[in-house]
Order: sequence, then structure tokens, then C-alpha cells
Amino acid sequence: MPSATCAQLALRAFIKTAMKYKAGFILDTPTRRSNTDWGAKLGYSGEQLADVNRKAVALAKDIKSHFATSTTPIVVNGAIGPRGDGYRVDKKMTAEEACAYHTPQIETFREAGAEMVSAITMNYIEEAIGIARAAQANGIPVVIAFTVETDGKLASGDTLGAAIETVDRVTNSAPAYYMVNCAHPTHFDNVLSGGASWTNRVRGLRANASRQSHAELDAATELDAGNPQELGQQYRDLCRRLPRLSVVGGCCGTDHRHVVAICDACVPIPSG
Repeated sequence: MPSATCAQLALRAFIKTAMKYKAGFILDTPTRRSNTDWGAKLGYSGEQLADVNRKAVALAKDIKSHFATSTTPIVVNGAIGPRGDGYRVDKKMTAEEACAYHTPQIETFREAGAEMVSAITMNYIEEAIGIARAAQANGIPVVIAFTVETDGKLASGDTLGAAIETVDRVTNSAPAYYMVNCAHPTHFDNVLSGGASWTNRVRGLRANASRQSHAELDAATELDAGNPQELGQQYRDLCRRLPRLSVVGGCCGTDHRHVVAICDACVPIPSG
């Protein structure tokens, strides 16, 4: 794990931007791939993997202790990635299998003091259900972030609306809210029209800077940073369609420039 000093330097600009707007900050642990299958590729035992997750939470808690203020509270978030590839459904599980698979990491996060968990880049419904149930059983708030293809659908072929409605129905609305991540706004803005009730459950957005498809991003040899100002305006347009949108950030290709542009476009600067 990196030292706290290095981590603080890497995050300082982002946290300072939150302070400028007197906004809260969700601090992810660097653990998207700290699950059993990916740990095994590095030869990690179950206990070694759990130790990595515990240290990640400790690092985030240390950063919180240095930067959190009354006007910029920081929430320590245990980041969970998919079991397989985020861009394709290659290791599909039942909801029960997904719950069993992700439970150890979620238990470790809870025991280490994470305040919430987020499942990032979910591309089929059953895994999202399993994670939501595992978090519910452990009494820790959970956020589900779905990713979509250029047609606005999950890699499984399900619509974003159907995915959110299904997870809510079978888990008794266990997720605190939903996000969309790892897709450009032009890939999903068309599915948000019409004012469907499920859009009220979308409270977070972490879009890609690039308009490229997942297949193109997978094959790319250079990071496509897109246009930060354009991305900020696209977020502004989405704010009008997502009245409960309150968590914003970036995914592939974004950096501090994009986050500043997003905040400038969407978040009013507080007076005083």
C-alpha cells in the first residue's frame, strides 16, 4: 500500500475542490480488484487479501482524519469491483453465488470501519443483487453503480431501468442509491428521458471522459481525456433530468480538470 503522505498528496486537489464548494467527499478505498479471483492471480491467501482490504480502509480513515471538516465531511467507502471483466459478462453468477462470493470482502470492510460500500462497474443484474444482499446482511449501506454500453444497455442486454427496478424489487430497495459509471454521457442520456420513476434512484454519476465504446477503450494504447469543459456541460444537462443527482465524479480518462469542470457546471459556490 502507498504511504499516507503519498495518498494525501494524490487526493489533496480533489478534496480541496470539495472544500471550495462546502461539499462532502466520498473517499474510495483502492480495492476494486481486491477480491478472491484477482487476489489469487497474485498468490494471495484469503487472510492476506483480507489484510490488504483492512489496510486500505485504515489508509482512507487516516486521510479522513487529516482533511474532514464540518462543511466537507468525508465518508470512507469500501470499493467493490465485479468478479469478472467490467466490460463483458464473462463469469456470470446467480444472485446467491454473488452474495457468497462478495461477502468476505464486505465483512472485512465493515469490521475495519468502512462507512459504506459501493459496487463499481456492474454489468449484469444478479451480481448487483448478490452484493446488495451481502451488504444488507452486514448492516452496511451499499451503492450499486451500473455501467452501460453505447446503446444505454448493460452488457447483459438489460436496460438500465430494468436493472434498477429488479434490484430494488428483490432486495426491498436495499441500495442507498444507484450510480452510472464507466460510460460517456452520450451513451445513456437518451434512456433518461420520459421521467420514469426509477430515475429518482440515480443519485450518482461517474462518467468517462471518452466517447469510445468499452471495446475501443479495451484496445486503446493511450488514454482519451476528451474535453473537460464539454463533459462539465453534459453533466449539467443530466442534472436537469436527474433531480436527485448529488454525487458526481469521473471514471476512465478523467482527472482533476474534469472534476473541476463538472463542479463548476453543476455545483453552486456557497456564499460566505
